[in-house]
Amino acid sequence: MTDFDTPHGDLTGPAAAPQAPGSGFDNDNRQAATIGDSARDYLNRLRGGDMGSLPAILGLIVLFVVFSSLHDRFLTTYNMANLVIQAGSICVLAMGLVFVLLLGEIDLSAGVTGGAAATITALAMIDYGHPWWLATLAGIAFGAVIGLAIGSLVALLGIPSFVVSLAFFLALQAVPLRLIGSGGSLRFNDEVLRGLSIKNVPVTAGWIAAVAIVVAFAALALWRYRSRSARGLVHQPLALVLLQIGVLAVIVLGLTALLSSNRAPNPAVFNISGIPWVAPVVIALLLFWTFVLKRTRFGRHLYAVGGNAEAARRAGINVTRVKIAAFVIGSSMAAVSGLLAASYTGKVSPGSGGGNVLLYAVGAAVIGGTSLFGGRGRAMDAVVGGLVIATIPNGLGLLNQASYINYLVTGGVLLLAASVDAVSRRRRSAAGV
Repeated sequence: MTDFDTPHGDLTGPAAAPQAPGSGFDNDNRQAATIGDSARDYLNRLRGGDMGSLPAILGLIVLFVVFSSLHDRFLTTYNMANLVIQAGSICVLAMGLVFVLLLGEIDLSAGVTGGAAATITALAMIDYGHPWWLATLAGIAFGAVIGLAIGSLVALLGIPSFVVSLAFFLALQAVPLRLIGSGGSLRFNDEVLRGLSIKNVPVTAGWIAAVAIVVAFAALALWRYRSRSARGLVHQPLALVLLQIGVLAVIVLGLTALLSSNRAPNPAVFNISGIPWVAPVVIALLLFWTFVLKRTRFGRHLYAVGGNAEAARRAGINVTRVKIAAFVIGSSMAAVSGLLAASYTGKVSPGSGGGNVLLYAVGAAVIGGTSLFGGRGRAMDAVVGGLVIATIPNGLGLLNQASYINYLVTGGVLLLAASVDAVSRRRRSAAGV
């Protein structure tokens, strides 16, 4: 019997192939005595093709430097808050697509699924008078059903996901068109749902949440270090653990301080401060799905199937169930993304979720480090890539550049990310991982 619950979350036996560096499993499988040793380990992984989110992070830094040097309003707290709101729906949609991409599959219908789900939610509130939470559940349930249908056709009948999702992409556009009508729109003005984009977390509550995140991360990291050390398992050096805690604290508390200041264009007249509500939603989903991918049996099975489906099947993994679940998660997250997009625009129309929505989300996942070939990726990749995708139109908009420039730059960044993925994959193959 294959053991899927080893202390390091690794697979053994026939399904062990997917546990290459950067696949989402715990990669601290080397005993590093010092930070220098850890740094050398990391450089060796980079040379072996395990790039992770590093290219996306470097790209994000470059974009920030370029745009801030060209326009003095780019790094203002007002624009940073706008950037967070603009990236929210992209990050969530990309987060759902990560589960599908990990299998080496694709879901072309994710964008329009979000638009149709937002339409269902809006109609449930407007025409039937349901409360926001019940209408939201209806929209997410609609997305889950779509994912179940796509996943079943792919996993049970063996139809390529490209064909199935393309069919759903075409068909689902009829839902808002039929319910709303050509040229019409529905107002998305519920106080709670609309408030995700136009309202902010109270400053005190934001600070409490930020401190709680840092404390919880520190407690978990130190507990894990002590537990592994006591059991004689491989672990990171204590200095590196403390450094990670310090970096997280600087980022979280720094962003909280930045967004807690008054960013109103005219601070003397009115006050706009606090973290936009969309940020806690994205963070909560990120933490949850990161836990699912790294700490659950389903997450380990998902990486195994994406790395080698046949080996995973021989190891006793229910490949069909894993594939269906991945599509259900992807479409459910697409529904959440559609609600966030409707919250940002304040309305739902027949074109909601269409256009370049899906392309941006796929681009975000790939730019963040998720492999198009399956078996490698993390929920964090979607967030990092989503920030890159959102930063490009944000910065170009401040510079008053023509819209075609946005398409050219975004396409170029995506092509570069896909090239890095292909080169990394080739280097990993050459290194035998």
